[in-house]
Amino acid sequence: MLIPSLADELFAPGEPLDAVRYFIVIPDGIGRGGSSKPSDGLKGDFPHYRYEDIVASEYRLITEGLGIRHLRLVLGSSMGGMHTWMWGYTYPDLMDGLVLIASQPIQISGRNWIQRRIAAEAIRQDPGWNNGFYDRNPTQWTVTAPYGFLQTENVLQLQKMFPTREAGDEMYKKLQEEAKKRDANDTLWGIEAVMDYNPTPHLDKIKARLMAINSGDDEANPPQIASTEREIRRIPNAKYVLIPASEETHGHFTHLRASFCKLPVAEFLKDLPAM
Repeated sequence: MLIPSLADELFAPGEPLDAVRYFIVIPDGIGRGGSSKPSDGLKGDFPHYRYEDIVASEYRLITEGLGIRHLRLVLGSSMGGMHTWMWGYTYPDLMDGLVLIASQPIQISGRNWIQRRIAAEAIRQDPGWNNGFYDRNPTQWTVTAPYGFLQTENVLQLQKMFPTREAGDEMYKKLQEEAKKRDANDTLWGIEAVMDYNPTPHLDKIKARLMAINSGDDEANPPQIASTEREIRRIPNAKYVLIPASEETHGHFTHLRASFCKLPVAEFLKDLPAM
């Protein structure tokens, strides 16, 4: 959330989430950043956490650690967007508004799950994985790692980035080398954390105003299946924004460019109850 394409568009002075005006909390979820993860030492003995665990731990951070009783807004994109759906129905009286970007309120299935399954199986079947108790980080699994990038970037952008076989080979090598720097257990635990995600049965519990924003070229959350458009009708005061696919959008990675969503976010904030 602090890369320039997000922070400069959202948190800078005069922007929708001006950090001078608002108290902003950006936590590292379990398994990521500075939070606890398998590579800290437990390796294969690290608990197989799920999204409910991440959301619950962040709720305790907010309410017990920081002593905050009410939130103006919960906003998240991609995995954070999925967590925001869960915040909405798990703690329905905690916040005024919910903004969910690059996510959908159904369990991970279809292409999205198959992609994750391929990535998980590549690690589990790596000869060096050793049930998570390896001394040297295994790397055979990384031969499939570039597939995730192909499934999430806009095809027009992909063609621009590598218009020849040679350029494609260079990109493949780059993506594989980047994957080799990631710990295999951290990656696997993170992939499978999504297995308890299924907001659909709980959407009627959401009380806060809600806005979901997706991109028309997001193959991870394809608008063709109309899941968000369908399910959001069950939620009072909910709005759905679909960013049109274009030569400027980046598929699922559009969520990393707040210029596409900051105007709807600014308008949404105006509709929230007065502070």
